[in-house]
Amino acid sequence: MSGSIRIGTIFGIPIKINYTWLFIFALLTLSLGLYYFPQRYSDWPTWQYWAVALATTLLFFASVLVHELMHSLISIAQGVPVRDITLFIFGGVSSLTEEPRSAGSEFMMALVGPLSSIVLAAIFGLIWLLSRRFAPPLAAICFYLAGINLSLGFFNLIPGFPLDGGRVLRAILWAATGNIRQATAVATQVGRLIAALFIVGGLGLVFLGQAANGLWLAFIGWFLDNAAQQSYRQMLLTEMLRGVSARDIMTTECAQVYPGLLVESLVHDYLLAQGKRCFVVIQDGKLLGIVTVHNVKTAPRDRWPMLTVQDIMTPLALLKRVAPQDEAIDVLRRMDEADVNQMPVIEGDRLIGLVARDQVLRLIRTRAELGM
Repeated sequence: MSGSIRIGTIFGIPIKINYTWLFIFALLTLSLGLYYFPQRYSDWPTWQYWAVALATTLLFFASVLVHELMHSLISIAQGVPVRDITLFIFGGVSSLTEEPRSAGSEFMMALVGPLSSIVLAAIFGLIWLLSRRFAPPLAAICFYLAGINLSLGFFNLIPGFPLDGGRVLRAILWAATGNIRQATAVATQVGRLIAALFIVGGLGLVFLGQAANGLWLAFIGWFLDNAAQQSYRQMLLTEMLRGVSARDIMTTECAQVYPGLLVESLVHDYLLAQGKRCFVVIQDGKLLGIVTVHNVKTAPRDRWPMLTVQDIMTPLALLKRVAPQDEAIDVLRRMDEADVNQMPVIEGDRLIGLVARDQVLRLIRTRAELGM
């Protein structure tokens, strides 16, 4: 997810927060500190409202993290690696490197998240019961967290893809039909229908005078609709590229330049004359790096006659690379993450080819036209 920063690692899984998380973190803290706790505990000092509000918000997102960690740990146990977990405006998301390998795996991975939220709700509810007489602030925190975790658990069980409940539905359909594409299509349509109901319900609340709640509900519906469509497209993309490796789509005819070539000559004699956008930089048969149109654009135009390719290239040490056996879908994902259009294919310490984004997209278009 773009706009995210890494804050740590748990069980070997990178944890990130998206910039939208900062907005919802601040909004929830303000809502709790200004309205929720003052309305229920009028005798508290002001500082206590804010301390409890901050602690509640932190524990809420810790609960969301537990929810996603359970998804991720079950995924890893099922043999599907997890790239990272990202907290954002609507909670959290676990980024898997591939689709679940069976309907049973999908069912377990999807169901464990809501169940973990419901278990957390029970734990916070028990702490509330035990602490409400002697520790009112702790009880207040746990009462709120019990309710919101219970809501989170049951909300995620709604059978609308890509919510956990929608993935449970897809797993059941997948097991029944043996066709993940068909199962995903049906689960996606159910998800879009539920999203539409959210939007209509939200607009209805707006007309009834509850503008804030209505707009938020409609916004959630809009997000779910987009997420359903995007998840379906991602599944189709994965299916189209299944079994295709970097070796299958790379070009072995890599245009080369030498490091001492002036940038001005690179532009006129290579980029414009040959129509290529990427060149490998080679000296004495050794790969030094790659130079692209993007590298040229970062160099001031008036410096082109003085700068060399070595001055502007991306050196080998900083180069994003793939192995020949890496799957094409993973190569495309790495390109997106690194925001590059080409990746060298390295075997050992030897350059054996180059994968360009347009090659992957061309393959996707061809397979789609052939119904593959």
